[in-house]
Amino acid sequence: MAVLRCAVFVLSGALSIALQAAESISLNGAQVRSLGVEVAVAEAGKAAGQSGLPGRVTVPNDQMRVVAAPVAGMVEMLAVGPGSVVKRGQVVARLASPQALELQSGALQAGSQAQLARQTLRRDEQLFAEGLIAESRLQASRAAAAQAIASAEGRRQGLALAGVVPGKVGGSLALVSPIDGVVLEQDAQVGQRVEASTLIYRIARLAPLWLEIQAPANLAGNLRIGAPVRVASTAARGRVIAVGGAVDAGSQSVLVRAAVEAGGEGLRPGQAIEVELDVPAAAGLRLPSAALARHAGQTVVFVQTSAKDGMAFRPQAVKVLGQGGDSVLLEGLRTGEPIAVKGVSGLKALWTGVGRE
Repeated sequence: MAVLRCAVFVLSGALSIALQAAESISLNGAQVRSLGVEVAVAEAGKAAGQSGLPGRVTVPNDQMRVVAAPVAGMVEMLAVGPGSVVKRGQVVARLASPQALELQSGALQAGSQAQLARQTLRRDEQLFAEGLIAESRLQASRAAAAQAIASAEGRRQGLALAGVVPGKVGGSLALVSPIDGVVLEQDAQVGQRVEASTLIYRIARLAPLWLEIQAPANLAGNLRIGAPVRVASTAARGRVIAVGGAVDAGSQSVLVRAAVEAGGEGLRPGQAIEVELDVPAAAGLRLPSAALARHAGQTVVFVQTSAKDGMAFRPQAVKVLGQGGDSVLLEGLRTGEPIAVKGVSGLKALWTGVGRE
């Protein structure tokens, strides 16, 4: 069994401490004054919210669209720019390209063939009704018409997916906005040569917006879907719609997503914000944030165990239930226990610097 030995340490040329049983740290009066140690009594409290959490305004994925070059060519005209409000079907750009002519020509040719096949089918249906042609010829006409119509529709949908206005062969290819929204980005310039699929515009519908919030991991466990959210210094209000299941290793935070329900007119995608979250009240003991220390992946405080001939402290692992302003709500302490709230860094240094055999 390891034997705990008393050791003497010099701090600022004059301090000594003795480790006693169960990692207890004893200090005399001079040491207490030199470290600036002060204690406060843990008081009962409740955590009912969290403020000052960092966040960012984002656009829901299903409200974002892009306008891209359907074929290689040269940007001939740009009708809108970042911040412009656009309507679905509005022409936003024109592209000059030989391949564009092929797209338009193919669509027009397929449309003409479909129209001819319909006319042939109507004629053969009349002839069959009069007994002038065999049923096999009528079936062949029906099959040909169905194939031509499907081909024309495929060409038409291809132009629509490319954001192109069907029209006459010749001239430039007109690109249209796929949704009502606001232009967020413009990634091309007039006269620029672009390849197929090159982004020209990014367009979004800005209502509703999302908030992506970085919440402390110890808070995320108390969050519930539907919890109210407020954006500091704005009228924006919303509710939590998703709580991430993974903790970021660097920040020890969890991604929380909220949907803005009101007052979001002044928010912009990409904007950095501070968020206030309402979380279910959790009972615990409240102390100043300065009382906390981190060691070996745990949060600890130093509980005073004696005041005779100085002070004695023992480290106590605690769980943070909530944090607001300069205070924290903790689990793992008893009401009325005196806790070091100043000089904590010095106590931690002395505690972690003690050797054992």
